[in-house]
Order: sequence, then C-alpha cells, then structure tokens
Amino acid sequence: MTGLGRFSLNQQTVRQWSLPELVAGCAAAGVRQVGLWREPVREYGLTAAARLVRGAGLGVSSLCRGGFLTADDPAGRAAALADNRAAIEEAAELGAGVLVLVCGGLPPGSRDLHGARERVADALGELGPYTDRHGVRLAVEPLHPMFAADRCVVSTLRQALDLAERFPAAQVGVAVDTYHLWWDDTVAAGLARAGAGGRIAAFQLADWVTPLPEGVLLGRGQLGDGSVDLRWFRERVEEAGYAGPVEVEIFNPALWAREGADVLAEVLCRYRKHVL
Repeated sequence: MTGLGRFSLNQQTVRQWSLPELVAGCAAAGVRQVGLWREPVREYGLTAAARLVRGAGLGVSSLCRGGFLTADDPAGRAAALADNRAAIEEAAELGAGVLVLVCGGLPPGSRDLHGARERVADALGELGPYTDRHGVRLAVEPLHPMFAADRCVVSTLRQALDLAERFPAAQVGVAVDTYHLWWDDTVAAGLARAGAGGRIAAFQLADWVTPLPEGVLLGRGQLGDGSVDLRWFRERVEEAGYAGPVEVEIFNPALWAREGADVLAEVLCRYRKHVL
C-alpha cells in the first residue's frame, strides 16, 4: 500500500456516525480501511458488524481496545484476562489483525509503577499464545505521561518495547501514536529499534493542540492544527520498515458536532497536506 491507499479512518474520529454510516461514508470517499472500537461494534452486533464491513470491501486496520491489565487482586486480574481474550476473539471475527492495548493505570492507593508494568508483562505472557490461535497481534500503546496514573503506566516507546520484546514479535508489537510520542526526544531511536525487531504493529495520527481542554482525553487536534511533525513520523516509521495502515484517530467534540462527511473530507485533505 502507498499514499492514500494506506489511509485508515478510526471510528472515533467520526464518532457521530453509526457503524452503517461509517461504512457508507468511507465507501463514498474511497477509503478502504477502518479502525473499529469494541463498544459500538458490540452495540451493532459483532457478527452483523463483521458482515457489514466485509460486504463493503473494507479492511479493519485495528480493533480498540484491550488492556487494563494492572489490577493487583486475583479477581480483577482474572476479569481483565477474560475481557482481553474476548477482545482477541472479536478482532479475529472482524478480520482485524491488531488489537490495540491501553495497559491500565495504577490500582487505587498504589504508587508502584514498576510493579504495575510487571503485571502487564505477566498478562502479555498469558495472552500471547491465545493470539497465535486467533491470528491477532497485540499492540502495546504507550500513552503520554499525563495518563500514567489512571490509564496507562506505559508512557514511552522504550517502555513499550521493553515489554513487547519479552515475547515473540508475531504475538506482541507496539502501537505508535503521534499524539502520545511527539514530545519524546528518544523516539527516533525507539522507532529504529522497533523496526529492527519487526515490532511496529499499528501507526496512528493525531495532532497536539494547546491549551488542553478540561478532561484531556478529548483534546486531540485535527491534522496540521498543532505541534506534531506528522510527516516526520510517517517517514521515520516507513524507514523502520512499517508499510501497514496509517490510521487517523482524533477524539475531539468539535469534530463530532459536524457532519461526518465534511470531517472525513477535511481529514483526507489534511492527510495529503501534512502526512504524505
């Protein structure tokens, strides 16, 4: 795949669209790949969603999300593992080769980042063989450090690779998201390291705009509106050997308030201008 042929629209970028609207809108715009989220897929029905996407000739670049693997009590750990096995099965039925993992934050009252990361590693070790049986690869996604306490104790590409490299590359890779990694001056070396090991499983784009909103989760910017050198990331990821989908994933209420077709058209225009 080259150029716009690699473009994938993450479902959250046009959250206002139902799944049928997403499929129809992508088909109308010539977009051939989508990144899906578990909650809207489950609401529509997993089997029906898989049939709908396949019927339109769309590929599924990734399924979001698994993870939240840091519980320090047996019941919480067992529930997380069961949920991630279910997510792997869902990804397989949808034809998504990648399940993106948000690893989870610190348990209530804990300050032990190292221990939390080790529990993530333990869970990856249990889930890895299950991915083999279903043809799905886990992608550990490092999140910006502002999310370390409550969402993801993995904050840098180095930390994500330190986890992933304990396991076969076919089982566990990393997700490279510009929104979360743009600030890190070691990211170029990390991308080269990830490429050498065949560890880049997913590549996602969003821009960093300030001031951040209250509730920073929804502060991702439209491509070209912020501080991220998106083309630099695309070139470095390609130099590292990644030739898979390039997925635009923007959580932004201002985009969700607009017509989905207009948002998609703008995203494609920005992608051409700032990424290609």
